[in-house]
Amino acid sequence: QVQLVESGGGLVQAGGSLRLSCAASGRTFSIYTMGWFRQAPGKEREFVASISWTAARTFYADSVKGRFTVSRDNAKNTMYLQMNALKPEDTAVYYCAQAKNPYYSDLTDVAFWGQGTQVTVSS
Repeated sequence: QVQLVESGGGLVQAGGSLRLSCAASGRTFSIYTMGWFRQAPGKEREFVASISWTAARTFYADSVKGRFTVSRDNAKNTMYLQMNALKPEDTAVYYCAQAKNPYYSDLTDVAFWGQGTQVTVSS
């Protein structure tokens, strides 16, 4: 059974930083593209960033480019999201996601989700 467990969320002031982690288990982590999504109150879930299974390709939403960095450590079965220069509009529940199919570089089809971690940015 696949499990994705996020951690690292919290309350931070605008301009601050947080590092989210997503620990994966249940299937071979290193062959699946991973990603981060977020959902703010009253809004739909939106894509934040993804990283291919080889880590060679990363994609970011325009709203986070230059501020967020996604990375992965396949030896630790863990993905990270370094968030810098945080803004109040970054406040949301952040979800980890794993692709449905192995050896694909994009995250078109998500097979598994984490339970989410709350990030709150105060102004």
